[in-house]
Amino acid sequence: MQLIMDNRQDKIEVSDELIDIIKSVTKECLKHEGFDEDYEISLSFVDNNEIHNLNKMYRGIDRETDVLSFPLIVDDDFDIELKEKALGDIVISMEKALEQSNDYNHSYEREVAFLVCHSMFHLMGYDHDTDENTKIMRSKEEAVLVKLGIVRA
Repeated sequence: MQLIMDNRQDKIEVSDELIDIIKSVTKECLKHEGFDEDYEISLSFVDNNEIHNLNKMYRGIDRETDVLSFPLIVDDDFDIELKEKALGDIVISMEKALEQSNDYNHSYEREVAFLVCHSMFHLMGYDHDTDENTKIMRSKEEAVLVKLGIVRA
């Protein structure tokens, strides 16, 4: 797995410890779903202003959000073998992650881990558009985070 990270904000520190947690979450999500580790994932850290602009541009929602997912795996008729398989792009507002960690009364690292995990399942085709799909996705997220010992505390 290749994780390409881009820190486009300077308001919240992105520590080496947080990077290690993110790597373990992405690997465990792939493993949980039976994906091989040949995928490339792009992860951008942004501030509330940038994610607001992206949310408005790509989803037509004129407000900030915590995370955006841009899956690149699509079902199509092309059978092209590429050396690297791109799974997609994840964009996280680090400001929003910090706000939510305080709101939910758990660590900043746990919140970022959850957002990465949540977004990874979006990249692998899951959604929370119905109650049933939400239950499935939440169950998978919880299984990964519990396995890694990343629990609410």
